[in-house]
Amino acid sequence: MPKDLYIAEKKSVGLQFADALKMSDKQDRKGYLESDDHIITWCRGHLVSMCYPEEYDPALKRWRFDTIPFIPQEFKYQVIADAHKEFGIVTGLMKRDDVDRIYVCTDSGREGEYIYRLVERLSGMAAKERRRVWIDSQTEEEILRGIREAKDLSEYDNLSDSAYLRAKEDYLMGINFSRALTLKFQNPIKDFLNTDRATVSVGRVMTCVLGIVVDREREIRNFVKTPFYRVLAGVDLGGFSFDAEWRDTEKSTYHGSPLLYKENGFKARESAEKLMDDLWTGYGVDTPEGRVCKAVLEEISNKKETKNPPLLFNLAELQNECSKIFKISPAETLKIAQELYDKKLTTYPRTDARVLSTAVAKEIDKNLSGLAKGPVLPQYAAGVLSHGSHKGLEKTKYVNDKQITDHYAIIPTGQTGAVKSLSAISGRVYELIVRRFLSIFMKSAVYQKSALTLRIGDESFFASFKVLTEPGFLDVIRLASKKDNAEGENKASSRDDAEEKTDDKAEDKTEDKTVDADTLEKIKALKKGTEIIVKEFNIKEGETTPPKRYNSGALILTMENAGQFIEDEDLRAQIKGSGIGTSATRADILEKLVRNKYLALNPKTQIYTPTMLGEVIYEVVAVSIKPLLSPEMTASWEKGLSGVAEGSISSDEYMEKLAGFVSKYTNYVKKADQNAGYFKQRFAYVKQYYK
Repeated sequence: MPKDLYIAEKKSVGLQFADALKMSDKQDRKGYLESDDHIITWCRGHLVSMCYPEEYDPALKRWRFDTIPFIPQEFKYQVIADAHKEFGIVTGLMKRDDVDRIYVCTDSGREGEYIYRLVERLSGMAAKERRRVWIDSQTEEEILRGIREAKDLSEYDNLSDSAYLRAKEDYLMGINFSRALTLKFQNPIKDFLNTDRATVSVGRVMTCVLGIVVDREREIRNFVKTPFYRVLAGVDLGGFSFDAEWRDTEKSTYHGSPLLYKENGFKARESAEKLMDDLWTGYGVDTPEGRVCKAVLEEISNKKETKNPPLLFNLAELQNECSKIFKISPAETLKIAQELYDKKLTTYPRTDARVLSTAVAKEIDKNLSGLAKGPVLPQYAAGVLSHGSHKGLEKTKYVNDKQITDHYAIIPTGQTGAVKSLSAISGRVYELIVRRFLSIFMKSAVYQKSALTLRIGDESFFASFKVLTEPGFLDVIRLASKKDNAEGENKASSRDDAEEKTDDKAEDKTEDKTVDADTLEKIKALKKGTEIIVKEFNIKEGETTPPKRYNSGALILTMENAGQFIEDEDLRAQIKGSGIGTSATRADILEKLVRNKYLALNPKTQIYTPTMLGEVIYEVVAVSIKPLLSPEMTASWEKGLSGVAEGSISSDEYMEKLAGFVSKYTNYVKKADQNAGYFKQRFAYVKQYYK
């Protein structure tokens, strides 16, 4: 009797398929499960890899200039050394006579596609029907839908092509560039580090990330603090005191003056003191309570401001939040997200999308109904259902089919049976995902704001106030622990502050003052033209601050948004959505940089800094293959891989450009003159910052 063979990526996933298919016999037959109709097996991740150069020719094992650039016409593949047993089981089942249809159930993404295609490549299997199961969670309903709607595997050939090309790209750049740079520059590196050996390890994504971190460190080193001085007017409104900030206006005596630092401060204290003296002299009056200045309320504006719930989590956004709140690494966050997915609690984690599909939105009540019966925030989920605020979700900004490639955002599935089995930190991450999900069904947060403009002669002072009148979604998005999230509204949308811009930062503007509702009503009742008493003037000194070092979450988002480094607007728009690396690989890349001792990670703060060795590698690459340090170049390659997956770029076209790039720079390094004096100077610059 013919049987269907299901090939999963891991055993745990295979067991989920067995449950969904109601297989009564789930005894592990040394690598697979079998019933009258179905056989289920698994790959244990990668079983096949690309061959090392020496497999093509033993002479290629030794690193020599005359053997590079190495770009084979046909690439060779081999079973991984410790995976022969698993490979034999899977391929043996694929070739069984009673198997006439294969369901490919590896992870639904480029890497999962690659894992299966490599196995099939070396299997020796005769042509059989193969269907691709593409799912977003491991719930029984979703697995059965994926099987029911499985498409012919050939429809994923473009995705497979992009997976093969990504591996070839990393392989060719890693082998050729690492060998070329090591052979050319190992002597100055060994002399500087006083070691017997020196290997330069580079990669398309890894070296670019190293460059980003080193560049930021050097910005911090070269930063020169700039002091500035702001003038504040101390006001007392019937027992309510506040400071109003002086700013330059068209009528001001200082309008456009070179003495100014931006619009609200002075470069020198003397200038700020002169402004105060002029105000006291021209507009000061003596009263029984002391000398004061009389200001006029020139303008008052009252308005309502709304803050909407943030978009849903993709992997990068989740990694950023977990880094900030829980101080865990991107790799740990990915591990937890994968655990939540494997336990059917959340949807597929390796996604770049922050929105849902229309189809999912129309059935979102299923997710909410499950949460309403679960242990985490059931009251909020029940409230959404009872008020019907989930209806019409497909018409909101949280649903956009055009912004989804492989998978939609990370959300809870509604199945909650495994929540109690989670560790403390996994439970907190799950709660974070649930809170972000539930927030999109809540009302906007509403603030009432008032802004005052006070006039003293030709000079203007400004103050603004706010009160949160309707918390809306902030009630659910805040974490339960005050320690985790003392100011929930400020962390509601981490995308706003995650890019860690490199501009000089400074405390150079007075923020809205948070007041209670009664105080705001008193302020709103003030009339234009009212006389306001200023009891004092003060100078508040500040200084610009250097850009911040990258923490792990900010660095993940920086990799995702590589376009921020590109000045050309057209090119920045062209690579939008194709950052450095992928959601599935970014955490591994950061870990590799730490393993290679090119970067150091503070586990408590999750801050990355370069090591001396890392900066030495940076100097070598900068003088030889500088494009490797460029986010623009790296993101453009990733954009090309997306083009292959979409079918807009052919594999041959991409491979031709890749081979040309590798050959060009490998030969450039081979022919370059090695300037020992230059490296001695550059390495000396690096050394001064390390003890």
